Amino acid sequence: MSPPVVVEISRGSFLESRHEVDVAIVGADGHRSGFGNPTRPTLARSALKPIQAFPLVKSGPLAKGSVADAFSMSVQELAMACASHGGEPMHIEVVSAWLERLGLDVHALECAGHPPSHAASAEALVAAGTGFDARHNNCSGKHTGFLTVCRHHDLDPAGYLAPGHPLQRDHITPAIEELCSISTADQDPGVDGCGIPVWEIPLDRLARGWANLAADPAGLRLYEAMMAAPELVAGTGRMCTRVMQAGRGEVAVKTGAEGVFCAVVPRAGFAVAIKCRDGATRAAEATLLWVLADLGVRIDVEMNPLTNAAGVEVGSVRVRA
Repeated sequence: MSPPVVVEISRGSFLESRHEVDVAIVGADGHRSGFGNPTRPTLARSALKPIQAFPLVKSGPLAKGSVADAFSMSVQELAMACASHGGEPMHIEVVSAWLERLGLDVHALECAGHPPSHAASAEALVAAGTGFDARHNNCSGKHTGFLTVCRHHDLDPAGYLAPGHPLQRDHITPAIEELCSISTADQDPGVDGCGIPVWEIPLDRLARGWANLAADPAGLRLYEAMMAAPELVAGTGRMCTRVMQAGRGEVAVKTGAEGVFCAVVPRAGFAVAIKCRDGATRAAEATLLWVLADLGVRIDVEMNPLTNAAGVEVGSVRVRA
């Protein structure tokens, strides 16, 4: 087994932090490799969002045709279904119009609200004397996607967060099991930050789920939407957005809380799942950039240097593997 990827945080000449990162890489042919422990049990968090969005695009007897087609979903809405957005006006506009088309309002979203993570947008709400609501939750696009599935299948959306609700039981959880080749039958799920069930998935099975989604023409539609509208998947200055903008349709990526990151190169058919052992997001980001470069994916994105309050560079983030 290869050692884990090591990410070092230096401040001046002083090594301030050292992060160990596990990586799973799954090829189109099923070949698996990685660093550290690529089979470690992982809570994928928001890196699972494209897989959770699969019921929107999947066709078949259970789906009664594609949900996305039935509701004439736009590329922007599909991208938002996979998003952890910053609550910028462009994000709120998509969610608001989408809810209106469903005949619903913000009160249908059970994800609760929080201030925009995008600082300027949060400051603008304060300056305008306007409060935040569930649309500003970074997961509101995913939840609006859930409500769309409920509408299509005539499900009462009340309580859709619960593992036993028909939405989760018959659509979202089966999509996770199918794409990641796992069973959740013996698990008691945790609760994600937005309230939905979160399941334990081996890191290499998470990568496999991302690869399997790319191999399905319907699933590929989600990645294409993410790559076409990367500013909606995360937002201004965010790593997901920066990587997909620089990748120009070659790579789709998605972060998750506690140091998780996933990526897929659809044309090459391989996918990557990353988990920083101590949950450090910047270590996961640095590892993502390093792994993509090591796999031959050339994107012009670098980690931001460490700066102080005056904007002076005082340190660096670097990968040693």
